[in-house]
Amino acid sequence: MGLRRLAFVLAALAATPALADPLAQAAAEQVGVTVIYDPAYVGLEFPGGDVPRDRGVCTDVSIRALRDAHGIDLQLAVNRDMKADFGAYPALWGLSTTDRNIDHRRVPNLETLLRRIGAAGEPSDDPDDFAPGDIVSWRLAGSGLPHVGIVAEGRSADGARPLVTHNIGRGTRTEDILFDHDMVLRARLDAAARDRLRALAQ
Repeated sequence: MGLRRLAFVLAALAATPALADPLAQAAAEQVGVTVIYDPAYVGLEFPGGDVPRDRGVCTDVSIRALRDAHGIDLQLAVNRDMKADFGAYPALWGLSTTDRNIDHRRVPNLETLLRRIGAAGEPSDDPDDFAPGDIVSWRLAGSGLPHVGIVAEGRSADGARPLVTHNIGRGTRTEDILFDHDMVLRARLDAAARDRLRALAQ
């Protein structure tokens, strides 16, 4: 290949934008759609149940993103995995059996599922350890309440940190909150982890 041709190819490659991560993109598409934080207990269809898309909680961002981006139903995956090993899941709500309306909408249950499928890594304070589409959970400063979000494509105004798409009380938003709270888990759903989720949700 001649030098001029090589230079043209390299320039074209440099000008081609990187493909957006499907999970990060599916989360971002909820911004402006889910505008209400609503933690009410609701009876849901099963499988594939959801509250109206204009409302929800932090876990609903991940639930909807997985369904939209990869066709994976966390409602069904959590339900089946909990039925297979109920004792592996946190005993925080006084339940003696599964509840398909709410189990998948609880952050500690999602953390448990992500660990059990081998997707969870250790928390990190290094911005370079995070990629768009990573799922991150925290315990909120001040309250200790669990929270979850999805690492976005964008970065903070100073370029130092990845942004996160989440719903913390004002609907789904993409914000600079990655290191604002006590991080508990960061998970990456690579192809193998997605396959394990699909196996649970089929």
